[in-house]
Amino acid sequence: MANADDLLGRLPAAGPTRAANRRKVLLAVAIKSGTQADIAHRTLLSQATVSAAVRELAEANLVPTSKERGKVCLSAVNDVGVGVHLGFNHMTVVARRLDKEFDQVTSRVSSGGVSRGWSRALPEVKQMIDEAIEGTGRRRSDVFSLGIAVPRMINPRTGGFTPPILPPWRAGDDPVKDLGTWLGVRAFIDNDANLGALAEQTYGTREHAETVVYVKASTGVGAGIIVHNSVLRGHGGMAGELGHLTVDPHGAVCQCGGRGCLETVIGADALIAQVRAARAARNSVPAPETLEQVIAAAQAQDAVCMRVILDAGRRLGQSLAQLCNLLNPDLVVIGGQLAESPLLLEGCKESLRRFALPGAVAEDSEFVLDLSELSTRAEAQGALILGLRGMEHGANNT
Repeated sequence: MANADDLLGRLPAAGPTRAANRRKVLLAVAIKSGTQADIAHRTLLSQATVSAAVRELAEANLVPTSKERGKVCLSAVNDVGVGVHLGFNHMTVVARRLDKEFDQVTSRVSSGGVSRGWSRALPEVKQMIDEAIEGTGRRRSDVFSLGIAVPRMINPRTGGFTPPILPPWRAGDDPVKDLGTWLGVRAFIDNDANLGALAEQTYGTREHAETVVYVKASTGVGAGIIVHNSVLRGHGGMAGELGHLTVDPHGAVCQCGGRGCLETVIGADALIAQVRAARAARNSVPAPETLEQVIAAAQAQDAVCMRVILDAGRRLGQSLAQLCNLLNPDLVVIGGQLAESPLLLEGCKESLRRFALPGAVAEDSEFVLDLSELSTRAEAQGALILGLRGMEHGANNT
């Protein structure tokens, strides 16, 4: 497991409550520097408790000693946090020295995802992690925490995939064990939309939003929901499965076994099929093979691809309208590969105005619908946060 000289190993002995509070504050600062009021908000501790913990951390030289009411940050440390997003067709790794600001990450991106199978993707993931760590100026032995984001339902009680285990994952695949054992650290895993929501609330400009919904629209569609700083995972980790809401009872069969799920209408395969069908009679125009090509064509003003993405936004907006009526969120953020086209957001806004309760989405209600501020790194950044949060209780998903 993690080096005994890491952050937690430098904490002096204390009673159980004081030790837990110091640990929570220390990891909150590692996630993101901030004022003591910010840290109190994120940890749900009183400002007096945070102030006492900060003083003790300063005495241990873990945070700089300062009488100013400025940001609390970590003193120079070697420890590195790593976040990994294992997407179907893309993979992203971010690594950050924990004494650096959250946006000072080294990242590696691959256009090859886990759709080829975990055993084939694993060597490349390890190489990406090594390169990202090297980019921070540190070594693999300096890794303190590891979080993993996957586009699948994760049971919050077991840390494993919630049945049924859907492709490309197979029974026996265990990225937590494989990567955690290789790095020698505790590893933690969650659904990528959940972690996108966590990153947007933590690192976005609206960090104090009470209820946040993050929608990841890429190969599939999912949503992460945060209420009062806590990810809403549900009993079996299935909360926020927006892509499996039935939008057409007579529609196509989904890989989940349902029929007419939203994912069968606006998932990558469905959008590519729509474009290919529209171009079937025009042999001179090459048919797209990837969602990336559909988005690029739309940005180049291809009428078919523009219409397909705009309609996808409208269908997504209809489902989001129902979600807004149920949860009345402060903020809905749309991320994932499909969000690279502004047409998606345009279609969503159109449907929200039409189908949601006016009081839930009105301009004067302080409700916000916007694109991700963290772009395609949101899920990996959220995974980095997950890894650090997991160290708070010393739990071990491996």
